[in-house]
Amino acid sequence: REVLEKTAAQTRQGRGTCVGRRFPGVEVRIIRPVDGPIASLTQAEILPAREIGEIIVKSSSVTREYFENVEGTRLAKISDGDCCWHRIGDMGYLDHDGLLWFCGRKAHIVETGNGKLYSVCCEAIFNNHPRVYRSALVGFGSRPRQTPAIVVEPEEGGFPLSPTDETQFRSELIQLAEASDLTHEIREVFFHPSLPVDTRHNVKIDREALAEWAAQRRMVSPGQ
Repeated sequence: REVLEKTAAQTRQGRGTCVGRRFPGVEVRIIRPVDGPIASLTQAEILPAREIGEIIVKSSSVTREYFENVEGTRLAKISDGDCCWHRIGDMGYLDHDGLLWFCGRKAHIVETGNGKLYSVCCEAIFNNHPRVYRSALVGFGSRPRQTPAIVVEPEEGGFPLSPTDETQFRSELIQLAEASDLTHEIREVFFHPSLPVDTRHNVKIDREALAEWAAQRRMVSPGQ
């Protein structure tokens, strides 16, 4: 109820998705993201409230290692005395009220010459359009010089069926992007009838497959 009443509007503004407060016995920290392993918590930079970083958690249920996976353990676990922290692979922040906000997966960051774009934050801006069912942020090229783009799955019956409608729809989405500091760099929009999802959960967007699809579309119709 607290999330619905106090944070929904902020989510629509691109502030991320509030996932609530931590459970008793669970500690949450936000650290400066690092691509490689972090052996000890003393090597991690703890970030202040409202600054987006990598989410790590500690509790009695956090395992110290993966079975027969030394490299996976090095990348996911951070030693802290007799305990360890788990790097969950998500980006987010803690606000001044202690609420945890989710901004997207670390692997889904799009990094341009002007900084990092977080999937959940950027997609929320486009999802405000009444014809958008959902959207996905993708990037072309290599970090840190990627070109960002958004792939939109329209609501049922909302897919543009004519070039004129497609141009108008795209123009409206770009106007939404330009109005937000989070998305003003996004100038390329693609329409997909049904975003691909992973076979395991059948709900998580398969962003790797979608990025490949968008790259192919971009070659056929550059400047969309």
